[in-house]
Amino acid sequence: MADPDFPLSIASVRFSQSNFSRPLPDALSVDVEDYFHVEAFRDRITPESWPSYPSRVADNTRHVLDLFSRHGTRATFFVLGWVAERFPQIVREILAAGHEVGCHSYWHRCIWSLSPGEFRADTRRARAAIEDAGGQAVVGYRAPSFSVVERSLWAVEILAQEGFLYDSSVFPIHHDVYGMPHAPQSPFEWKCGEGRRLYEFPPTTVRLGPWNLPAAGGGYLRILPEWYTQWAFRKARREGRGLVLYFHPWEIDPHQPRLKGRARSTFRHYFHISRMEGRITKVLASSHFAPLLECLETMAGETRPISSGFAAPLAAASPVR
Repeated sequence: MADPDFPLSIASVRFSQSNFSRPLPDALSVDVEDYFHVEAFRDRITPESWPSYPSRVADNTRHVLDLFSRHGTRATFFVLGWVAERFPQIVREILAAGHEVGCHSYWHRCIWSLSPGEFRADTRRARAAIEDAGGQAVVGYRAPSFSVVERSLWAVEILAQEGFLYDSSVFPIHHDVYGMPHAPQSPFEWKCGEGRRLYEFPPTTVRLGPWNLPAAGGGYLRILPEWYTQWAFRKARREGRGLVLYFHPWEIDPHQPRLKGRARSTFRHYFHISRMEGRITKVLASSHFAPLLECLETMAGETRPISSGFAAPLAAASPVR
């Protein structure tokens, strides 16, 4: 349940293609983290040990940028603050290529494992590192492991207080680490305290009977058969919903060091990793994708203005701190 100190509800505004005179673009995002940052190996690898592992995130992100360039694709890159501090040039390269940069936390800790104060401090540190590296305001957030869940809904209010315009951390499925299966499948607004609002972009799911099934990318794109992915994308579009997809740079790096872990963790991390680039390439060829902020601008342009500083230089945009 939401913390009583953080009043929160889902606003009546739900966004789907039927709300607009022109189609919403499909949204694509990349969670910029290294192979040793992932939740799957958190029981074996502590943040204190991260510097001891050979980093591949900069080269892998450049590979993603090259892939997107070949397909004329633009996306949102949710960057880990730890990465931005150590590789500020990669943040600048992402922006120079015409993409959006968002915040993916600093320490890649699930929100439900933090107190509100710890979450706010982590978010501020991450955002400052990313903005210092890129020189542009960061207005979008994605939680590590989609960890905005029922017991951590207070984080939505904090994001609104901190001046973020949108979030993409609520995954409307059942999962052992994350998920809010009763959340809307289409983009919607959170109604927060003191009149603040935060737009939410849930990763793509499809309904089958009483269940929401994942179809948004990442491990689901690697592990599940291609016929399922194509069926799910067609179904989502027939229902008037644009796609909200994601993946990680380490997922197109089959030569990364192999880490030891639990059987379930190693399966989720490595299964079909050698096929991921090919699957991403097919997805890129199938549609026109855009950053999440561009989707938000489309919605705002046909409803009401919500900000005058979209992707503005840092000096021109003034997110609340």
